[in-house]
Amino acid sequence: MEKNMNTEKEKQERYLKENIERIKHKIIILSGKGGVGKSTVAVNLAYGLVEKGKKVGILDVDIHGPSTAKLLGIEGKVLTSKEKGDRPEPIRVDENLYVLTIASLLGSPDDPVIWRGPLKMKLIRQFLQDIEWPPLDYLIVDSPPGTGDEPLSAVQIIGKMDGSVIVSTPQDLSLLDARKTINFSRKVNVPVIGIIQNMTAFKCPYCGKLIDIFEGAGTEKAAKDFGVEILGKIPIDKKIVETGDKGKAYIKDYKDSESAKAMASIVDKIIEKIEI
Repeated sequence: MEKNMNTEKEKQERYLKENIERIKHKIIILSGKGGVGKSTVAVNLAYGLVEKGKKVGILDVDIHGPSTAKLLGIEGKVLTSKEKGDRPEPIRVDENLYVLTIASLLGSPDDPVIWRGPLKMKLIRQFLQDIEWPPLDYLIVDSPPGTGDEPLSAVQIIGKMDGSVIVSTPQDLSLLDARKTINFSRKVNVPVIGIIQNMTAFKCPYCGKLIDIFEGAGTEKAAKDFGVEILGKIPIDKKIVETGDKGKAYIKDYKDSESAKAMASIVDKIIEKIEI
């Protein structure tokens, strides 16, 4: 019995190692607080990388509030395997885009997940171990807000990561959250690639004037104090919300908009910083 258990454990470790080795670059998307559009940014960055010819996977480790299924238009889709007995594969969203989220395992999007830390860590490990991931250029880990179990577990299980991207908003209140997230990333030995300032301003459709809905310089101050680059500032655009609700790719469907151009520029900077 003990021998069988050791054999099974060795097999699981091998699966985990093989999956991680098939991924060239790993990025974790962090935010200090909710409501900053982190998952929306993560999904559009993934699409932006695909547009650059990259093969990309999204690992949604937000166990209690997964949103990537909605944003990618895969609600109701379940994991499948090529043949009976094979490990299931992540859901293929596009030719070069794959996603894995707990939403694909729930019976209904209204079902709550009431789990403590150890169960969440076990699930994240299974996501990286018991799933047949294809070779990827990038894996984007979309974590829940804060510095709790999920981002910590993902970092510990994956091991060496290329870096973190922190999503924030302009107001001064975000300063405290951004600073904590930067410190978290550094304490777990994940270099900070940069900060994305989301919801920067709103362009009036009638007069063309930019209006600062969320005023403040919190993001700039955090970036300056910690020596971190602001990768870009994404203006508010209601089309971002509309495409997200429809499971469409804003960065592709509205590529000539200011916000999509800002996203595309951020993608270029991330590639430049990582693939040097």
